[in-house]
Amino acid sequence: RHRHKEKWAATAPRIPSTRLALHHFDSSYSLHLGALWPSVRAGLLCEQKYGALLNNFAAADHVPQELELLNATDFISKAPQKAQQWQQEMMAQAEMSPPLCTSISSKIKCYTFPRGDIMRFRPARPDTLGLLDYYLMDAASLLPVLALNVQPDDFVLDLCAAPGGKTLALLQTGFCGHLAANDVSISRTKRLYQILHSYVPKEVRDTVSVTSYDGRDWDQVQGGTFHKVLVDVPCTTDRHSAMEEDNNIFHRRRTKERQMLPMLQLQLLMAGILAAKPAGVVVYSTCSLSPLQNECVVERALEVAEAQFNISVHVEDLSHFRTLFQDTFSFFSDCRLGELVLPHLTANFGPMYFCKLRR
Repeated sequence: RHRHKEKWAATAPRIPSTRLALHHFDSSYSLHLGALWPSVRAGLLCEQKYGALLNNFAAADHVPQELELLNATDFISKAPQKAQQWQQEMMAQAEMSPPLCTSISSKIKCYTFPRGDIMRFRPARPDTLGLLDYYLMDAASLLPVLALNVQPDDFVLDLCAAPGGKTLALLQTGFCGHLAANDVSISRTKRLYQILHSYVPKEVRDTVSVTSYDGRDWDQVQGGTFHKVLVDVPCTTDRHSAMEEDNNIFHRRRTKERQMLPMLQLQLLMAGILAAKPAGVVVYSTCSLSPLQNECVVERALEVAEAQFNISVHVEDLSHFRTLFQDTFSFFSDCRLGELVLPHLTANFGPMYFCKLRR
């Protein structure tokens, strides 16, 4: 008589957001990636691989040697050797090749363990002034920054900057004449401030302006003023969505928000294009495998720029990144526009889509 009656109708657990995400990915990405999808799916569901972005502002000269003793290598400094080798092969075939070495900033150093090596990096440590020696991040997240190819005294805008890994990488180039780091979320902007304080000395922090505008309205704040613009948009964050219930965009209450993502991404990319000077460079990036959030957004932005603003924007070829970094990342070879890093069990970085545009 006194048995507890289960209120199953009210309390039965709903389908987990991670399962909804995987169901969605299975139906759409199996079509998009074909035979590659089972391997990519396995990568998404396994522990992510990290790179250690060295902090050039810290007194940490011993760190490269320490990491090399663990068999980690700086994947970026290996690229110029790769470029020379590639150019020699191309010249042997009497073909023109793009100038590869100039497009890679040697000031950015990021150590990764070899393919198949699942060793983890130790946590970052402070130097004598309290600046941390490296920042752990998905090494594929550096590819959009490298594609941006910041030059001395460039005015740079990071339109969706939080939590701050790419902002920190932009500062490691040592080339930003001024860096505007913006993110609509005030709570995420606080995280950005924390990273700047943990890694960057005050005199360099003073060259960064951190703001919390809605990125879609940026052209009304400062239009046509930046040499380089990074537009790393909110997306379905596929790895997070497949693994974490917390803050998952596949939660049933966020269906509308998820469906509106391509529109938001287009608006942010358009704001980035309008924020760039004529002849300026915009790099668009996501951490999603979805062509609707990747190539389709870029294609639509090109149409809108031409039709509504009479701005001719062209996509720059980044296929040489595949050659330069094929030892570190697994690339998708069938992108219509831009480049896509695929998660893979032996090189479990990404997903990371990036596309370079020039006004």
